[in-house]
This record gives sequence, structure tokens and C-alpha cells, in this order.
Amino acid sequence: MPIDANLISLRPITAETVRAITGLSVSESQKGFVAPNAISLSQALFSPEAWYRAIYLGEEPVGFVMLEDESLRSPQPDTPKVGVWRFMIDAKFQGRGIGKVALLHVIEHVRSKGLFKRLKLSYVPGPGCPEPFYLGLGFQHTGEVDGNEIVLEIPLRQNA
Repeated sequence: MPIDANLISLRPITAETVRAITGLSVSESQKGFVAPNAISLSQALFSPEAWYRAIYLGEEPVGFVMLEDESLRSPQPDTPKVGVWRFMIDAKFQGRGIGKVALLHVIEHVRSKGLFKRLKLSYVPGPGCPEPFYLGLGFQHTGEVDGNEIVLEIPLRQNA
């Protein structure tokens, strides 16, 4: 049964919710693909360009997303870029369409800022990697490799 998209939301992480968010985890076989949420939140603390949210299904936290949004820097670059730095759905909630809806919310958030031509992300290749998921949402290969990660992007404007 498909998930009701209206139940999926992106919410700020608070002192009251941080433990629940850091308690979320991907399956053992996926741990090589994404850092734990506690590490991501620690990095965000020292990164002015970090925009991060908990992903909720109704009132239950089920995932985490963090962007590297150069428009949050001060001073803002003339042509800021944005990319998905982290994205995860807890293992218990995968395969229900939550990730798709959540990432579409992220894309709409970025698009609504009107500052960016494209949204980039990268993934570690390997069995069980998220490449098919990202391609299914419209991300395309850029031909770039960042360290050991394959870079994808999705255009945010018609003529991007």
C-alpha cells in the first residue's frame, strides 16, 4: 500500500528530538554508504552551510537529510551551489516510498529558494547502493567522481 505523501515531513531537530534522530540507522549492509546521524550532526555544528532536517512519518522520526547549501554562508558566494550531503531512512521504514517523498520535499525546498540550477548528490557504488533509487527520481550521471563517490545531479530549472 503506497504511503500517504501528506504524512511525510521535514522538521528541524530539537533538543527534545535529537536522541531519536541519532538512534535511527540503516541496515548493516548499508552502513558503508552513509555516516551515522550523530556524525552528521557533529559535522553540521561546524559547517555554516549545513541545512539539516529530520524526516517524519506522521509524528514518528524515520530519517535524516543534510544539505551543503552554500547560500547559507556569510558572505554568500555569487553563484552558490547546493548538494545532498547526507540522506537516510531508518532500516525499519525502507521500501515504503518514504525516501522518495522525502527527497522530493528536499528538491522542492531547494527549488523554492530560486538560487540554484541543479541539485547534486553522490553515492558510494557497490551492491545495494542507492543509485537505482536516485536515478528513478530523475537524477542523472554527471561523469564526475568525488573521491570514491559517483556524482549525480537533477536540474532545478527548465534550461539548467
